[in-house]
Amino acid sequence: MKRVRTLFVAAMVLLIQPSLLSGCVRTADAADAASRVGTVNTTQVQASAEEQQVIRVVETTLPSVVSVMRDGGMGSGVVIDANGLVLTNAHVVGTAGSVQIGLVDGRRLSGQVLGRDPDVDVAVVRVSDSKVPAAQLGDSDHLKVGQTAIAIGNPLGLDRTVTTGVVSATNRNPRDISLDSLIQTDAAINPGNSGGPLLDSQGRVIGINTAMFTAPGGGLGFAIPINVARDVATQIVTTGKVQRAVLGVALGDVTPEIAERMELPVSQGAAILQVGEGTAAEQAGLQRGDIIVRIGQTDVTNGGDVRRAVRALKPGDSLSITVRRGEEAKTLTAKVGAAEER
Repeated sequence: MKRVRTLFVAAMVLLIQPSLLSGCVRTADAADAASRVGTVNTTQVQASAEEQQVIRVVETTLPSVVSVMRDGGMGSGVVIDANGLVLTNAHVVGTAGSVQIGLVDGRRLSGQVLGRDPDVDVAVVRVSDSKVPAAQLGDSDHLKVGQTAIAIGNPLGLDRTVTTGVVSATNRNPRDISLDSLIQTDAAINPGNSGGPLLDSQGRVIGINTAMFTAPGGGLGFAIPINVARDVATQIVTTGKVQRAVLGVALGDVTPEIAERMELPVSQGAAILQVGEGTAAEQAGLQRGDIIVRIGQTDVTNGGDVRRAVRALKPGDSLSITVRRGEEAKTLTAKVGAAEER
């Protein structure tokens, strides 16, 4: 992995005392000048309302962000409930049965790895100290492109670093990353940030940071939607393993703007971009280019509606799917499959 250099720039503030101005200006003018200098400095350092909100989010959430350490690696994690459950990445814990958890107050605790799902890169760790505060979880199915994104983690061994940006896109399937439906953000995510939380402007966890692409002039970060990670955690805690229903499609959101530009027959829905070979979707007769407009009796506005419906099922359950194929409406039944265990 390429080394990333972090440049810290220190700013010097020169405080001018009124006495230093004697001999240069009259006493009254010196006092007036000092008053003006003080006013300018106060204005410059005053945080905007947006900055103040970010500061509040960071101060509230930092105690819930932990470092996750094992032989040969280090990453980040976030406490998600009062019982000491920590969400992190599967690639952070690797095959370890236990890890060291570092808290904001400097303590180091032993953490038991309860389980992991490499397919979505999520792992669950439990620490014995139940007094560690839990972060508030959000709803990643209703993210909007352009909303604030705040990443916290331990990049390059620098504890609890904060970067800010926006949600650049949702439902991403980046090349060279074997994960799909990711949140894309321009908030910097560097080595060591993996497993840490991606937050919204209210301090709610909307994703678990997992990967980055670097390129000259900038980079892109990706996070696992918190709804996906939370579902994995629930299954691991309650059953000890993960059984995920899989439809076998890649989806894109249909918006009124896209519908108008592409002259689609509907103004909202989930467009099927790809159908996996041998999947439940292919067996049900779904095709690339179909637009899913209804699941059961519920209208579909975007791909998140479809993913949420599939997450609620168990492998082997049936799902009624209504699609628009050109000007024709078709209702098909898919018997959802199971994600392969690894």
